[in-house]
Amino acid sequence: MKDGLFITVEGGEGAGKTTVVDKIEQTMRNQGIPVMRTREPGGIRIAERIREVILDIEHTEMDARTEALLYAAARRQHLVEKIIPALKEGKVVLCDRFIDSSLAYQGHARGIGFEDVLKINEFAIEGHYPNLTLYFDINPEVGLARIEQNKEREINRLDQEVFDFHKKVQEGYKKVISKYRERVAIINAEQEVDAVYEDTMRVINKYLA
Repeated sequence: MKDGLFITVEGGEGAGKTTVVDKIEQTMRNQGIPVMRTREPGGIRIAERIREVILDIEHTEMDARTEALLYAAARRQHLVEKIIPALKEGKVVLCDRFIDSSLAYQGHARGIGFEDVLKINEFAIEGHYPNLTLYFDINPEVGLARIEQNKEREINRLDQEVFDFHKKVQEGYKKVISKYRERVAIINAEQEVDAVYEDTMRVINKYLA
């Protein structure tokens, strides 16, 4: 059986990834495309437990390198237990965040070092990079304002970071895009949801074609 397609969705806080991925998943199911939706950190029991530790708002003492290692550990288990088997079954895997989040958040914004975090994650993923990455581009001011307005959204430890941190995350994603131009597509996430969805599906359909 032909391997499936690994699509990841990236972006800063408040970029609206979850809402758009909901619509993409439903569209694919309506079209009869075998699709599996998942997220990071999380997606499986072990990784979800690690997620609870990482994002707990009370864990303010967490060291930046500890954080990076926990993300990589969750990613490894998620990959071998859920993502790789789904790809071998020929499914389209839609994953909310993957390695690029670690590069942008821990590598650049935390100041650990882009290449150091890349090495940790290359060990974890063993060459299993996404086929296509959709980067939802949004200015931090807009994204954080959306979070403030969305009272139903999960509030986590990263939401409590200062504004400068979120600006650095955006800078980190620019480094990711520069390094991986062949697989990253930029989506204007400051548009209305329907427009973001249409632009995203246009990119996916073009890739599938």
